[in-house]
Amino acid sequence: MSQHKSQQGFVTIAQNTETVDYLQLAFVQAMNVKCTQKINEYAVIVDHATEQQITEEQRKIFDYVIVLDEDLAQDHDWKLANEYQVFNLTPFKETIKLESDLLFTRNIDHWWTAFRLKDIVLNVGCKTYKGTTAESRFYRRFFDNNSLPDTYNGLMYFRYSQTAFNFFNLAKQILDNWSDLADSTLINCREPYPSTDVLYAVTANVFGREHCTLPKCDFLNFVHLKAEINGFPNKAWFDAVMSERDQDMIRVNNLNQYNPVHYYDKTYITEDIINDYRQRCSGLLGRSSPT
Repeated sequence: MSQHKSQQGFVTIAQNTETVDYLQLAFVQAMNVKCTQKINEYAVIVDHATEQQITEEQRKIFDYVIVLDEDLAQDHDWKLANEYQVFNLTPFKETIKLESDLLFTRNIDHWWTAFRLKDIVLNVGCKTYKGTTAESRFYRRFFDNNSLPDTYNGLMYFRYSQTAFNFFNLAKQILDNWSDLADSTLINCREPYPSTDVLYAVTANVFGREHCTLPKCDFLNFVHLKAEINGFPNKAWFDAVMSERDQDMIRVNNLNQYNPVHYYDKTYITEDIINDYRQRCSGLLGRSSPT
């Protein structure tokens, strides 16, 4: 039976840890997608332990729950090892893959047309809250030292194709041989296990970044609220600046954030935000679970 159940949709991987309830973040993200997008089917990929924690309420929002057959991050505190498996797990022929701590502030249905210029599109660079391209290299010295593309995994696109298959297969090979690569080829590599940003940057460098990025489509991007990117003090960004919400719109220092917002500090999601989305998704939460 084909893995693909629908033409297009959003996917995240949510594997709970002792300190972060990624499933709850995915639940908020799924409600956010339902509220902002007309193309809004949503799938969450979980491990067996996280699956046991899914509530009936959450199942009503998730269109698909996919359980990992093989959890390569079972013994990892930072669970990134399964990211490349998304190609073989997505229920969609076309997928926008998200990190679970990202929210949309408006409809981006028109992005699908731009993404289709390539079979796979990695996000390159990010935006500050002022809407400018981030210039800080504080978090990107390894990328610069190794002349890697400035990839961010907060948001990416791929469709079922030979090109995407080859990319993710190459990512797996690089992951499997990371220790040798880190010792023999990469400069100042201190990651015993690569972050997804690093893994996809190395993969894109080998694969050919021209085959998997759209640098001229600069609007296909998100706001990253890390401190050094924005010149914030080293504290929770929502304590460092004035932050407010108007339904889905997020304002930072009175500036509307029109790109998706990678809030990254998981404590940003409060019960008030969750309950606001619950109220706005009450029609969906009253239905029978689709999964």
